[in-house]
Amino acid sequence: MSKLTKLFKGPGGSSRSRGAPTPQEALGRLRETEEMLTKKQEYLEKKIEQELATARKHGTKNKRAALQALKRKKRLEKQLVQIDGTLSTIEFQREALENSHTNTEVLKNMGYAAKAMKAAHANMDLDKIDSLMQDIHEQQDIAQEISDAISRPAGFGEEFDEDDLMAELEELEQEELNKHMANVRLPSVPSTSLPSRPATSRKRVEDEDEMKQLAAWAT
Repeated sequence: MSKLTKLFKGPGGSSRSRGAPTPQEALGRLRETEEMLTKKQEYLEKKIEQELATARKHGTKNKRAALQALKRKKRLEKQLVQIDGTLSTIEFQREALENSHTNTEVLKNMGYAAKAMKAAHANMDLDKIDSLMQDIHEQQDIAQEISDAISRPAGFGEEFDEDDLMAELEELEQEELNKHMANVRLPSVPSTSLPSRPATSRKRVEDEDEMKQLAAWAT
């Protein structure tokens, strides 16, 4: 029985006899397999280096031993390539299983939350909720009306027309203006004409002007 067969079969017989493994169990087995194959890779790489060193050592001096070492190196390299492919397949399977497990947990939690919501809504009556909301709206309207009534200025029944009040105010201002104008006294216009300049004065001014002109010419 190979190591892989024993690994997946596990102790106690086949897994089919006890049902399908859980995702955690399968992931654990895949990781163990990856670890085992990785160690096998390291072993093969060391063996390849040893066979290559043997071929170099013998060279043309011992062609038979050198060729045998190269043949063994080729077989080891083939096994190494196979293990690389197997590891890639296992890695893909592990990632797919991890995603599947994640999706399963998400769906499980979503179903759990859905049951909780259903249980919470079980005791709720839509008719009662509608009635309650109507009562709330009615009380809000009443509260708004009360607030409006309280904030409205209290006139105690004495309401006046603002236009009438403005007209009365203008009349009072006009009366005050008329009284002020009646108290203002304008100066009287004089009845006599203003005195004219005497003729002798005009003559004297003309003579003085002529003398100034003659003096300016003489100089």
